[in-house]
Amino acid sequence: MPTVEKLSIALPAEMANILRKAVESGQYASASEVVRDALRDWTRKQQLETLELSELRRLVKEGMESGPVVDPEPVLSRLESKYSAMRKKSK
Repeated sequence: MPTVEKLSIALPAEMANILRKAVESGQYASASEVVRDALRDWTRKQQLETLELSELRRLVKEGMESGPVVDPEPVLSRLESKYSAMRKKSK
């Protein structure tokens, strides 16, 4: 069995009530189980965010290495003109 460390935490009344209700309903056997479950979820969320950030960085790098850079100004100007004309026609 892993070493267990006892901690004391302070929670706002609303969170403490939620924790108590989870135990009273039988969903969890103890307040410690509620906190352990919440920490496992938090840890998974942190890992997922790290993976997502790594994937975004990989995709940006891949895009930058995929070919020559296109000057966005002419493209944006054409799009602005096109959609401006479309707005004028619909009025």
